[in-house]
Amino acid sequence: MASPEIGPSIADSSSGYDSEKRLEYNRDYNNICHTSPLRTQGGPEYDDYNHSYPPKALQMGTTTAAERGRRNVNAKLANPLAGISHTMLEEMGAQYARKHQVGDQEDIRAFAKGAVLAQDPSEYQSVYGLTDEERARLHKEDHHRWHQPPLLYIVIVVCSTCAAVQGMDETVVNGAQLFYKYQFGIGGHDPRSTWLTGLLNSAPYWCCAFLGCWLTVPFNSLFGRRGTIFLTCLFSALACFWQAFANTWWHMFIARFFLGFGIGPKSATVPIFAAESTPPRIRGALVMQWQMWTALGIMLGYASDLCFYKVPDRSGIVGLNWRLMMASAMLPALLVCCCVFMCPESPRWYMSKGRHYKAYQSMCKLRNCKIQAARDTYYMHTLLEAENGIKQSRNKFVEIIKVPRNRRAMIASELLMFLQQFCGVNIMAYYSSQIFLDGGFSPMSALSASLGFGLINFVFAIPAIHTIDTFGRRNLLLTTYPFLSLFLFFTGFSFWIPAETHHNARLGCIALGIYLFGIAYSPGEGPVPFTYSAEAYPLYVRAYGMSLATATTWFFNALLSITWPSMQTIFTPQGAFSWYAGWNIIGFFLILTLLPETKGKTLEELDQVFSVPTMVHVAYGLRQLRYFVKRYVMGRRVRPERLYEHEDPRDLDRGFEWE
Repeated sequence: MASPEIGPSIADSSSGYDSEKRLEYNRDYNNICHTSPLRTQGGPEYDDYNHSYPPKALQMGTTTAAERGRRNVNAKLANPLAGISHTMLEEMGAQYARKHQVGDQEDIRAFAKGAVLAQDPSEYQSVYGLTDEERARLHKEDHHRWHQPPLLYIVIVVCSTCAAVQGMDETVVNGAQLFYKYQFGIGGHDPRSTWLTGLLNSAPYWCCAFLGCWLTVPFNSLFGRRGTIFLTCLFSALACFWQAFANTWWHMFIARFFLGFGIGPKSATVPIFAAESTPPRIRGALVMQWQMWTALGIMLGYASDLCFYKVPDRSGIVGLNWRLMMASAMLPALLVCCCVFMCPESPRWYMSKGRHYKAYQSMCKLRNCKIQAARDTYYMHTLLEAENGIKQSRNKFVEIIKVPRNRRAMIASELLMFLQQFCGVNIMAYYSSQIFLDGGFSPMSALSASLGFGLINFVFAIPAIHTIDTFGRRNLLLTTYPFLSLFLFFTGFSFWIPAETHHNARLGCIALGIYLFGIAYSPGEGPVPFTYSAEAYPLYVRAYGMSLATATTWFFNALLSITWPSMQTIFTPQGAFSWYAGWNIIGFFLILTLLPETKGKTLEELDQVFSVPTMVHVAYGLRQLRYFVKRYVMGRRVRPERLYEHEDPRDLDRGFEWE
């Protein structure tokens, strides 16, 4: 669970100096507020292009003092160094280095120049006093973003392996449960058996939702990022080993519940550790890769099930094959335990503890030269100072709920986290082998088919690294959700194909439906929810918002896991798949009406987007359906509606979302 200290790092946010638009906003903030078209035109305007009056919430003149204060908070956090002269910045940087006794005279000079660069790193050519070698390194950083020190790539490998650990922890049970539930006496279709099977699958996620995630704060405070990753991977390895020795369902439940102490804090800490260690230009791509490498771990879990399927029992050991399946997930966890302390500790964690010189030393190992390390260390310091100096509310959770702009972001974020589970993907992740078995596959074929689903989930997650920032978050969801529903209906209805007369057709259609579902899920609902949640909230409450989002996704994950076996028995496979297909239809309309696009928006533009009253956006979303029919079904030349003041007209007619 994210926390005020360890939530998506404000001090390392790419919004600080990675985006030219954000810097432009900070420099011209006051000018924007006083020259907005809605102010200068004397009130709301209606024309053929807008199709409607601008909402009252978007009129700058009607904002309250509290709303203006919150926008000023975001402006301050976006870049506290904006508008300060180079001479003053050099003095501030040198003074910081002397105050905290950071290095020698060479390091003091690096901080003086680094403070100037921190204001706008892209303007390094105009900074006086840099050497030719320093300019060359800054130029290479600007034009070759993957040219990074070897230690940074070790951090990337460790974080990717952590994601794979998470994926394997989730899916080795998929094949193992085909065997252990009969050994534990819960292999029937009676209510006791189905509910206990679901309970064993969901045990880690109940722990995550109610206990594990809440340990993130004390673990990170006491042990740091590396220490937390080491402990959680150690917990995962021990739990996987423990599961291999279970002989009763309640013993397996305890072991899997303990696994949640490894999954919960790790899922919150690893992306933060990666974000705090990497430069802004590659940070977004690395955060996106968490989903991709988790998908790889899911695939490896299926592969492990297949590898150990034919292992025979030995003398005195019953169920050796499923025991090896469950224990195999400990291998990548042990690999992380062996390698994590090869990585430098997070500079931001050191700084939060007042250890500025250690933060600078760590940053030097993660950057190509001292000038880059000093720049990023000083910028991190100024943002932390700005963050610590803000006393916006007594309770940030109250601020999220009471402030309309924050509440709309919360609704959108929670909606996505709920739909990520109720789109039905984890019934495939946890129960695909049983589903294939019920469809008429042999056990070996069922495990092989599950491996195919894992491979598809991994391969089709790769394009999302590009499409999420080009096609847009809302576009991806609106495009893929109808297909998610269609493919679940197709999979469920395939169980009506008679197995006696059309056995091969039945098997082929069930597998095809599940595979097509994986193709539709991986680039859309897979990567979007966490990315969207991390950017929707204002910076000063973002950590709290992500805490809520993380708890939500684990809770509904557990709810889906525990109910599926009983639902499949009571509803039949046709009804159970149709249940989640129906939720995807509902999800499409909820996304259409309640989810604004956040792609490419600056902090000010996000304030404006989430200031649109909910009912106004609902009506706007419904009008988009009418536009889509007129434009793409009837072929009429109509222009899209422009809802937000800052929309780029070039983006208005791109795909389904016109922003």
